[in-house]
Amino acid sequence: MSLNGSRVDYWRGKLKAMGWLVFGRNAQAEAVFDGMLARWPQDAYLLASRAHLRAQRGAREAAIADAQALVAAHPRRSAADWFNLAYLLEDAKRFADAEPAFRQALELDPKLDRAWYGLGLTLIHLSRFDEAIAALKRNTELQPMSPYGWYQMARVHMDRHEPDEARRIIRHLQGFEPKVAAQLTRETGLAP
Repeated sequence: MSLNGSRVDYWRGKLKAMGWLVFGRNAQAEAVFDGMLARWPQDAYLLASRAHLRAQRGAREAAIADAQALVAAHPRRSAADWFNLAYLLEDAKRFADAEPAFRQALELDPKLDRAWYGLGLTLIHLSRFDEAIAALKRNTELQPMSPYGWYQMARVHMDRHEPDEARRIIRHLQGFEPKVAAQLTRETGLAP
């Protein structure tokens, strides 16, 4: 088949899959992606799309396999590709595998606040608290009004028996997220 015929087949398949997705027929769209990946096994769009569908239906290991194939074939394409892989690995509690994927996402986009947050959570699970605090601090620098990084940082400070630092974060949160500050106060027993 000619190159143009191949291109037409690719776009026809892509449109068919998108049509299935519009009508909420994810299984049929995934089947289209399966067939297309048999022909174009390293295609970034196809791998990312199928990984997303597999993750949605709870086929985590299959989604991880697609995400790993994507970053192996296109390692510098997108920080989001690495973030998605890291997120799936973290969700699977494969923290030692998630860490380098988060770090690769951050190498490609140092301002990807979600990756800093995910890295912080991963490092908490790996009991590497100094590094976790550094990652969460970077997250809060990039997203100062989001309470999530602040909350996790306060929890780490409590786990490290540093109540003054946790109390400082609670006071800070009172200024823009009083509900989260109150939750931390209840959980830690610390008055701001």
